[in-house]
Amino acid sequence: MKDIAVIGGGVIGLSTAYYLQQAGHRVTIFEKGRLDDTCSIGNAGMVVPSHIVPLAAPGMIAKGIRWMFNARSPFYVRPRLSGDLIKWGLKFYHHANADHVRRSAPLLKEISLLSKDLFRQWKQTGAFDFGYDERGLLMLYQTAETEKEEIEAAHLANRHGVQAEILRPADVQKLEPDVRVTARGGVYFPGDAQLIPQQLIAGLAWHARQNGVTIHTDQGVEAIRTEQDRIAHIVTGGTARTFDEYIIAAGAWSGEVCGQLNLGLPMQSGKGYSFTLPDVPKNIKIPTLLLEGRVAVTPMGNALRFGGTMEIAGTDRSVNMNRVKGIVEAIPKYYPEMNVGVPDVRSVWSGLRPCSPDGLPYIGRTKRYKNLVLATGHSMMGVSLAPATGKLVAEIVNGQPTSMDITAFDPERFD
Repeated sequence: MKDIAVIGGGVIGLSTAYYLQQAGHRVTIFEKGRLDDTCSIGNAGMVVPSHIVPLAAPGMIAKGIRWMFNARSPFYVRPRLSGDLIKWGLKFYHHANADHVRRSAPLLKEISLLSKDLFRQWKQTGAFDFGYDERGLLMLYQTAETEKEEIEAAHLANRHGVQAEILRPADVQKLEPDVRVTARGGVYFPGDAQLIPQQLIAGLAWHARQNGVTIHTDQGVEAIRTEQDRIAHIVTGGTARTFDEYIIAAGAWSGEVCGQLNLGLPMQSGKGYSFTLPDVPKNIKIPTLLLEGRVAVTPMGNALRFGGTMEIAGTDRSVNMNRVKGIVEAIPKYYPEMNVGVPDVRSVWSGLRPCSPDGLPYIGRTKRYKNLVLATGHSMMGVSLAPATGKLVAEIVNGQPTSMDITAFDPERFD
């Protein structure tokens, strides 16, 4: 049994604590904010084995440049003098190619399917309800350019053993009998799933506390002390605390925590927004991506959540309503009878996704510090990949063979 500190109480930190506790370790979580205000709370709740193409992919540079000059576009980089941003951008540019996609797709498929299997296990235990359901994922498009891209992506998915069905407009409408849909066509991934993120976070936190995990909120890491090749202790709340192992799962703030250890962790925060309609009389049935607007739409019981945008703006969580308006403007283009107004700024959630420059997470033990493991950098798939990440971290700490090859997720791969 080891005493283990998990730095970060988001979905990755809580999932890691889940498997470490199951393995018999004493676990303490340190979260700099509140558990009900982490990045995952306002997530679209999609579990996406279909997402085998990393964020760094061909065409993303050109699209990003085109979008970033439009205040309501899906992508925006806030201009600022930042050496880290420039270095990250150059690494992203280097990886945005077909060869990187070819190498990454099998890895993203494997970790996604592992996560989906673990979500199923969580549901079967019945320990807590998190709204897990397997209805698939619908990708809708309206332009010939996007249609071409998505059909190619569907063929790529099928080649990798991920079922994808190309749909005509009539096929799309059959899947959504209660809501009129306007689309040129779509791609349906029947193997994807969904959940309710806020219930997942609450359930994991409840389960952790019930099983002896200590959770400190509003308590970030103020300092880290090292001795040779090990972390000696961390300072939180003005108190020095010593553990056998340390897990950094601090999401968008992981880079700042690693900076205290002089570990270079290329990371940028991708801010996203969401808002939720509480009672929708005619709701969609299948989680959907509105591709041209990069808007995610997820039914959650009678509620309906809309989310989107990728805003590279440091760790600023303030709400830019122009970005929200971009989400709202996309909705009637696909659902012409859905009357959705611009929400009040107070009802808009914002969260920071931790983005690595190659679109792959950082999961693994560092070479410099023998009692440090990183679990971060999941970009927009933190919720989707959380159970697998937690299980992999527990296997690393336990000295067991990992459930999959994680060489490509090496936290020090950019050194």
